[in-house]
Amino acid sequence: MKETTITTTRKIQILIDSPDKDFIKDAYKTLSRWQSICQRSANYLFTHQFIQHQLKDMVYLREDIQLKLADWTTDPQGMLTTSRQNSTYRFLSSQFKGLIPMHILNALNHTLVVTYSQKAGAYQRGEESISNYKHDIPIPFLAENVRRLTYIKERNEYSFQLFSIPFRTYLGHDQVDKRRLMQQWLEGTVKFCGSSLQLAKRKLYLLATFEQKKEQLVLSDEIIAEASLSLDYPVVLTIGKAVFKVGSKEEFLYRRMAIQAARQRALSAATFCRGGKGKKRKFQGAAKFKDIEKAFVRTKLHTYSKKVIDLCLAHKAATLILVNQQEKEEQAKNNAFVFRNWGYGGLKEKLAYKAARAGITIITE
Repeated sequence: MKETTITTTRKIQILIDSPDKDFIKDAYKTLSRWQSICQRSANYLFTHQFIQHQLKDMVYLREDIQLKLADWTTDPQGMLTTSRQNSTYRFLSSQFKGLIPMHILNALNHTLVVTYSQKAGAYQRGEESISNYKHDIPIPFLAENVRRLTYIKERNEYSFQLFSIPFRTYLGHDQVDKRRLMQQWLEGTVKFCGSSLQLAKRKLYLLATFEQKKEQLVLSDEIIAEASLSLDYPVVLTIGKAVFKVGSKEEFLYRRMAIQAARQRALSAATFCRGGKGKKRKFQGAAKFKDIEKAFVRTKLHTYSKKVIDLCLAHKAATLILVNQQEKEEQAKNNAFVFRNWGYGGLKEKLAYKAARAGITIITE
C-alpha cells in the first residue's frame, strides 16, 4: 500500500520578537548554551550506543558476563536496568537536567537512537566511523513545544513562542512555498511535526517539518521517462520520442570552475593580506567562496531536479529511470575531476524527494 502522506522540511529564518535588546541578548546566550549542550549530548549518546552494541565483540571481557542488551526486569538475561533508548536518555538527564528543557533532550535522544540503529550494521562491520557532531548542531524540539502561533497582518509574517521565547518569521519575498505552509499550519490543514532550531552565523533558522498529503496526479504506468546524468548536460531526459536537455556545461561546470578559480586567486593573494589573531582575518577573502560554491551547486541541482519532475508530470510519466547510473558512479570514483565537480548523489537525492512527492517511481540502473 502506497503512503498517502509526505514529510517536508523548510528552512525559515526567524527573529526574536522583542524590542528589548537586553532580552534578545540573553535569549541568544540561552539558545547558544542549549546548542552546546546538544552537541555534547549527541556525542555522548552515539558513544554509549556504540559501546553497548559492541560489547559482544569485546573478547577481553570475562566469559560469564551477560551480554544481552535488554531490560533485566523483562528479560532474565538482560544486563540493562532499562531499555536501550531509555538508557541514554537517563544518562543525559543525569548530566544536564536543569540546564536545558528535557523535551529537547527527549527529542534529541529519540532522533539519534533511530539514526544510530539505521547505521549500526555499517558501524559493526567497520565500514563507517560513528558520527561526530559539531557546534552547529540543530536544537530539536517537539511539535507541542510551539505555542501561540499567530499571523501578523501588518508585517505579513507569523509569530510563535518556543520555550517561553517569542519568535517571528522573516520570510521576505518568499518564492517557494514557506508562506503557504505556514498559513496551512495555522489553519490546521497540514500537520506540524517535531522540528529543530539552528543557530548559524549569528542568524536563527527554524527547520520546520510538515506532514502533508501527496498530490493526487493522474499518471500513466505505460509512459516511462529515461534520464541520463552527465557533465556536458546535467540531465538529458527522454520521454518517448521527445528529448529534453536540462542545463548545460557552460551554465553549470564552467561557472563552478570560475568560482573555484576565484577562490584560488584569493588564497594566493592572502600572502600579502594583513593578519590578525590567527589566520581567520588573513583568509576571510577566500573563505566566502567556499560558501558561494556550495550555494551555487545546491541551487542548480534544485533547479534541474524540479525541471525534470515538471517534464515528467507534463507528459504523465509514472516512472523515471536513471540510465547506466551505477556504472557512471563507479567510473566517477576513478576520475578526480568528475568526482570533484559533479555531484551525482546530490542530484539523485533531490530527484528522489521531488519524485516521491509527485508519486513518480525512480529506478536506478
